[in-house]
Amino acid sequence: MAKSAECGVVPQAKATVEMKRELERMVNAIVEEEDYTVEATDHAMGILWALKDLKLKAVMKPQELLGLDNFCFSAVPPPPPPEFRCPISGELMKDPVILASGQTYDETFIQKWLKDGHQTCPTTDHVLPHTLLTPNHLVKKIISKWSKEKTSEMSSAEMEGDEEYVEDANLQQFTTLLERLSSSSVSDQKEAVKETRVLSNRSPSFRARFQDAIPRLFDTVLLERANSFIDLREDLVATILNLSVHDSNRKLVGETPSAIHFLIETLRSERIETRSNAAAALLVLSTLDSNKHIIGKSGAIKPLIDLIEEGHPLTVKDAAAAILSLCTVVENRVWAVTLGAVTVLTKKVMDDILIDEMLDILAILCSYQKAVEELGELGAVSCLLDILRKNVSELNKEKCVAILHTMCFSDRTKLREILAVESACETLSNVAQTGTSRARRKANGILERLN
Repeated sequence: MAKSAECGVVPQAKATVEMKRELERMVNAIVEEEDYTVEATDHAMGILWALKDLKLKAVMKPQELLGLDNFCFSAVPPPPPPEFRCPISGELMKDPVILASGQTYDETFIQKWLKDGHQTCPTTDHVLPHTLLTPNHLVKKIISKWSKEKTSEMSSAEMEGDEEYVEDANLQQFTTLLERLSSSSVSDQKEAVKETRVLSNRSPSFRARFQDAIPRLFDTVLLERANSFIDLREDLVATILNLSVHDSNRKLVGETPSAIHFLIETLRSERIETRSNAAAALLVLSTLDSNKHIIGKSGAIKPLIDLIEEGHPLTVKDAAAAILSLCTVVENRVWAVTLGAVTVLTKKVMDDILIDEMLDILAILCSYQKAVEELGELGAVSCLLDILRKNVSELNKEKCVAILHTMCFSDRTKLREILAVESACETLSNVAQTGTSRARRKANGILERLN
């Protein structure tokens, strides 16, 4: 998601969304297939353990999360705590990132691990559902703080200073903060929104406490000012994102029309970071099924498609993840296809851009006949067969074969195109022998039709 300020909230929320989606896919495969593998069940169990780990971390203090409650600095600079070291290199992490498994590594070393062809987590040895890396801003912030102050003594009170400040704000300043959010003064409102952004990012208890006050964020005057002041808009969008991580808030925000429309409008704002936060907020909100319908009907799909087409690194991943989440609802698939998603996604696949995410969405959309027709017109058959011959992950091969299978059963003319390639390269025959259980089944289904 690449958020500059929303340290611990966004990466965990995104990781949870990604893992839940992968868990659903794995469970469906296990339920549907008689010959499911032990690896498939291990993968599903690994995701469940990772989700449990994230859930536990969500209710812990940052200091408890990193095992720092009893940690203090001595006059002699101590060695880095184990939690600050990369599991691969054993060295102090400079750019900590979160892998799909939920584990944190130094970016340089995990990138090398992935480039060497590994498709598993170095720590758990579980197959990765994807290879996206999310910056772990919280860990980086605490490592930076440790590095600067490692020669100074730090009392327990100082260690817990941030959290004490948050609790103090919750208990003693909450009412005053709400009044300032409704202030007639623009400067007061700006400061109040910025403070709300900081507190909603730091403290789960603050996010829970804010539940009844959510309507204040979508006051007509405040929203109009946010449309006039770029910095106010950025802070307000980030605040919505932070608050939406809390389950009850997610429902309330989703059922507030002005909130959804504000986020959708922000997808076209000037600052790329603000657009990225807006896409991330819609992604988090869409994890609630009832919100998927609301967001789709409100017109979010087209600007999200536009963000994918634009292709900026800070927005394209969140936009793709949001569309994928929204398209688990049938009506949103129809909207996505009607609004041009197939063309945009297929071109990204052909350009070798975020293939994992694009294939995920196409695999869902191709259940719609119009999508199959567009894929055929765009030359997707040859493109997908080319991918199958490349050194890509088994999951991506599975997605390609699944899309080809759907295309063949929806449009028999595509069988002739596949037959011409298969006769020369035996692409599907290879997948039928070496692919995942589902990929083998789909490949054999196509080969039977060819024969």
